[in-house]
Amino acid sequence: MKTKASILLLASLLAAQAQTNPPADISAPAPVVIASTNPEPVSTPVPTPAVSTNDNSSAAAGTGVSEISQISFTEILLTSAIENLARRAKINYMLDPKIGYGQPDASGQIKVEPTLSIRWENISAEKALLALLDNYSLQLVRNRDTEIDRITIKDPAAPPPLITRVIQLKYASVSNIIEAAQSTLTDKRSKVITDPRTSQLVVVATDPEQISLDVLIERLDTPTKQVLIETRLVEISSSPSSKKGIDWAGTLDAQQFHFGNSAVGGVVNKPGLLLDTAKGLNPATAFLDADGVSAVLSFLNKSSDAQVVSTPRIVTLDNQMATISVTRGFPVFNVSAGTANTAGGSSVTYSNVGTILEVTPRISAGNKIWLKVRPEVSSFFGTKSTTVGGQVFQADLFDNRHFDTQVLIPNSHTLVLGGLVKDSPNTTKNKVPILGDIPMLGYAFRSESKSMDKQNLLIFITPTIIQDTDFHPTTTRFLEAQPVKNKQFLNPDSAWDGTRSATQPKSKKDPQVILNDDVVQ
Repeated sequence: MKTKASILLLASLLAAQAQTNPPADISAPAPVVIASTNPEPVSTPVPTPAVSTNDNSSAAAGTGVSEISQISFTEILLTSAIENLARRAKINYMLDPKIGYGQPDASGQIKVEPTLSIRWENISAEKALLALLDNYSLQLVRNRDTEIDRITIKDPAAPPPLITRVIQLKYASVSNIIEAAQSTLTDKRSKVITDPRTSQLVVVATDPEQISLDVLIERLDTPTKQVLIETRLVEISSSPSSKKGIDWAGTLDAQQFHFGNSAVGGVVNKPGLLLDTAKGLNPATAFLDADGVSAVLSFLNKSSDAQVVSTPRIVTLDNQMATISVTRGFPVFNVSAGTANTAGGSSVTYSNVGTILEVTPRISAGNKIWLKVRPEVSSFFGTKSTTVGGQVFQADLFDNRHFDTQVLIPNSHTLVLGGLVKDSPNTTKNKVPILGDIPMLGYAFRSESKSMDKQNLLIFITPTIIQDTDFHPTTTRFLEAQPVKNKQFLNPDSAWDGTRSATQPKSKKDPQVILNDDVVQ
């Protein structure tokens, strides 16, 4: 009776308010106001504890549930507020008789229904209903068979219910975020299942855990910035050499003497010192032959300079390694010796020789970029021969130079990496004993040769953070293109291209041939 009287009292108040036509005021003391920025015509007032205008047409992000701009209750019974919100949320429900508002309890006392006054903004009716029920130790039990839910009393000893949600990741991969997501779950029943194909997380957790997970994903699931890495590899090589003096190696180094017939028909086979011995010998004439006197005068400086410049560029995600490789495949021959029962063989493998640069950028505060740099420079040195078991084997030798470093560079600034310097000095001296030690005159009997092979590799690195404004759309009509139809180039049934005579009838068993969309029998 009390509830019925309250309903009649509220209906009379609403009717009086409609007659006086007061100015619209969302803060006016009304029993229930569900307001919107886009009101629509109000239907004929019904005697209910709530007056409802149109809700906001905007939907909550990713939920598809309409939000109401304002929900306001003033001194309204709890069951009336539940009825109003359930109608707005399009939820069919029944009240559990165990709630027992207005009924005597076990001690014979009448259980008084509470009244409430609340004001919410930008919230869906379903969320408002669930929050209201939770505040008064009530719960909504879903029934998917009858689609009529039940509002009943919460069991204080029962664990909080688990909620299953599917969260769509926007930027992060499920493998990167699964570990952090599981760290927010405190209930042993809760779990997170990943779907790598669609980049989604299936979360089974309590409502507080769902809220914590939403906050975590909002912070982690953000677009990853990209870094443009421009490099300039400058390899400078210099090979100066100097030769000065008189080299007597051609005369005094391995001088050869020959005794015998050195001239045939009066033509000397080898130039040199010829001494006629005695005639009458057999053969008639014999000679003593030597290489002769030979010296090389050198007074010359030479230099050879070269410079190789390569400018590779690469774009990589933040905190992801990028590799720049400027190499050449060098063949390495592997020879295996045969045995008594097997034949030997050979194989060829290739070794990349050149410059390899590995860079890992990480964007720090203040638009600075932390770089982990690992350059590696390799080159062919030569071939080494080794005798094993009476057989000579050869193997290629390679020079390899690399270092690891970590640097901090401001955005769009250039850092010069050096240190890969190779110097190979070489000095060769020749001197005639005793004569080369004579003052002043000794210069005519000695020589000196100097050379140097110098290589210097300079690496210039410029990292730049890519902004969204750096991208430009590109229009294409490739998907609108139509296939080009070729002209018919062969007709086997024609008198010109076919092998069948003009008077020979065509067999019914001949297969169909499709040429350029034409069916030829």
